[in-house]
Amino acid sequence: MNDVKIGEILRPGSGYEQRSREETVRARFWKTARKAAKSIPFLDEVIAGYYCALDPATPMRVRGTLLAALAYFVLPLDIIPDFILGLGFTDDVAVLMAALSAVRNHITPAHREAAKKAVADIDREH
Repeated sequence: MNDVKIGEILRPGSGYEQRSREETVRARFWKTARKAAKSIPFLDEVIAGYYCALDPATPMRVRGTLLAALAYFVLPLDIIPDFILGLGFTDDVAVLMAALSAVRNHITPAHREAAKKAVADIDREH
């Protein structure tokens, strides 16, 4: 997946696009995270990014970038559909890594602590 495509995916978008993405992410995130738990080795960072994206104290541009990446993650049909065993989350991983790298300084210790607890809950479910 090339940088140009990732850059297009991670555009924060308008206020309307951000609200739409937030609704999609809120509705589908946890189901997708559970499904991807074994496929994404940095799931704790993805979940911390989720909490950062929903935090009203996070700058709008950062929220927009994270919501764009998380929306790509939760939508089942993307460049490599998520249902393809062994490959389904590879494009999602690239997009998530790019977004998390770009906004890492905005993910707070509180976001990471909440993610740590959530990962422990996901681990207990498996």
